[in-house]
Amino acid sequence: MAMMGWWDGILGAVIAVTGGCVGAAAQDAAPVSVCGAETVAHATVSGIIDGRTFVLSDGRQVRLAAIEVPSLPLAGSRSAAPSPAPDDGAAAKAALDALVGGDEVVLRQADAGLDNNLDRYGRIVAYAYAVRDGAELFTQGALVESGMARVADRVGDRNCAQALLAGERAARTAKLGLWSDPYYEILNADAPVDVLAQRGRFALVEGQVVSVHQSGATIYLNFGRRWSESFAVTISKRNERSFTAAGIDVMSLAGRRVRVRGWIEAHGADDNVPWMEAVRPEQIEIAGQN
Repeated sequence: MAMMGWWDGILGAVIAVTGGCVGAAAQDAAPVSVCGAETVAHATVSGIIDGRTFVLSDGRQVRLAAIEVPSLPLAGSRSAAPSPAPDDGAAAKAALDALVGGDEVVLRQADAGLDNNLDRYGRIVAYAYAVRDGAELFTQGALVESGMARVADRVGDRNCAQALLAGERAARTAKLGLWSDPYYEILNADAPVDVLAQRGRFALVEGQVVSVHQSGATIYLNFGRRWSESFAVTISKRNERSFTAAGIDVMSLAGRRVRVRGWIEAHGADDNVPWMEAVRPEQIEIAGQN
C-alpha cells in the first residue's frame, strides 16, 4: 500500500470521526463517555511521540490506555516473521497528531492497575479527551472507530470495554484504517502455524472452542483435539469470577465460537505450540453476543 494513500485514508477517517463527534457536540449536548473516572490532569499537548504517546507542555508524557497501535519501526530492524507495513507506525503517529496535536486535553483515570496512574517509565496512563470549542473528543474512541487502533487486552471498566469493542467491530467490518491491511486480519485458531508465526505480537484469534478443562489452578480453552499441537487460551482459576461477572461462563464455552485478543506466546518442548493468556473478560468475545 502506497504511503500517501495509506495516510490519506487514515487521516480522512480520523477527520471524519473527529468532525462528526465535535459537530454533534456543538449542536446537542454530547453524552458523557463511559471511559475514564476522575480527572488526573488538564494540560496542552506539545508533541507526539508515537501513535499512543504524547508530551504535555509541562514535559510529562502520556500513554493512551486501552488501545494497541502499530509501533514506529526501529532503524535497521529486520524480521523474517510477518510484519505490518513499515509506514503503519508513522500513520498511527500522524493520526494521533491530527486528533490532539497542540490541543488542550483532559486526562481521566484508567483502570490500568497502576500506582498514581504512572507506568514503569513514569508516563501517565489515562483516557484522553481533546477539548475543542467547548466539546470533548474521546481520543481512544476516535482512533478505534477510524480503524487506527485496536482495543487492548486490558480496558477494565465493562461499559467502556463494550463501547470500544463495538467501535472496533464497526471499523473492522468497514475495513477502515488498519483493517484494510491483511496483517491485522483475525487469525484462524484452526491454523496454529499461522498463529505461532505471530509469537510475541498482539493479535486477535477466532475459532470454536473444542474443549474446556481445569488442571490445578489453570483453566484451558482448547481450540483443537490435540492439545500438544493446537492453539489454546489459559485462564487462571482466581480470575474466573471476573469473567462470570462480565457474563462469560468460562467452563461452558466448549462448542462456542469465540474471538480472543492478547499476546501470542508459545509452549511445548520446542516452543512450537501457540497459546494466549486471558486475564480480563474483555479479551473474550462470544459469537452471537455482539
